[in-house]
Amino acid sequence: MRQLTTEDLKTLEVDLKNYFPQSLQVYGCIVQLNRNGQRADPVCVLADQWPEFRVLLIKPEFREVSGILRNICAWLNMSLIGRCLFAWVFASLFSAELHHEKMLEFVAINRGVPMKKESVCYMLVLRDPSKLSHLSSLSESHLALVNRSWKFGCEDSKLMIKNMILNFPSCCVLDSDDQPVAWILNDASSALGMLYTLPEHRGKGYAKALVAVMSKTLHSQDYPVYCFIEEENHLSYSLFTSLGFTEEPDYRFGSVRF
Repeated sequence: MRQLTTEDLKTLEVDLKNYFPQSLQVYGCIVQLNRNGQRADPVCVLADQWPEFRVLLIKPEFREVSGILRNICAWLNMSLIGRCLFAWVFASLFSAELHHEKMLEFVAINRGVPMKKESVCYMLVLRDPSKLSHLSSLSESHLALVNRSWKFGCEDSKLMIKNMILNFPSCCVLDSDDQPVAWILNDASSALGMLYTLPEHRGKGYAKALVAVMSKTLHSQDYPVYCFIEEENHLSYSLFTSLGFTEEPDYRFGSVRF
């Protein structure tokens, strides 16, 4: 496969827009690369051919990584078959567009690996940030708090969250002791995520303010503004849609565990 150059990545960013919303997560990864340059988690982008590619491989090259984190971040593959484009992370926890579920089941059966659907998410996209309102960024000292509060947080997820805090946009509300009481992060594919407010600080509008600020910031820097909301998370769904995010009706994103 051919490793894409800096100039190739700029071309790829434009090309992937032709396949929204299916390409949005892969597009977000390329935007992060083009905006942030060298990262704490270096990656290379490979294509089977260029510029008429059919397969892209975005391959993180972690120097120090253990167990779960290596599995989650080992590689992201995007294949284009006709007009069918999909992104996936080869992992014990694996995420993909739902119309590939049967294919995943087939692969799991052939590999003799059990498969369990962990969650199904809506994809919500913000196209007009003009109605949003105006806060500080997370630092490495907040890593343990964010990891502890995240649904999938564990010892092996700390490196991934550290990379997000140090390299990608984040926003938080600080109390009088400069400690975060609410926060939101941006992941390697530019998706908003890990939105959380400490229980004792809920009901104050912090989550809405954080989404608004982050969305405006990302939009102003030409990042895609989108998120994944689990189907049963009606509160978050209502929050994001109230700010102008709209559901992509033909797109569902699911996580399965092998």
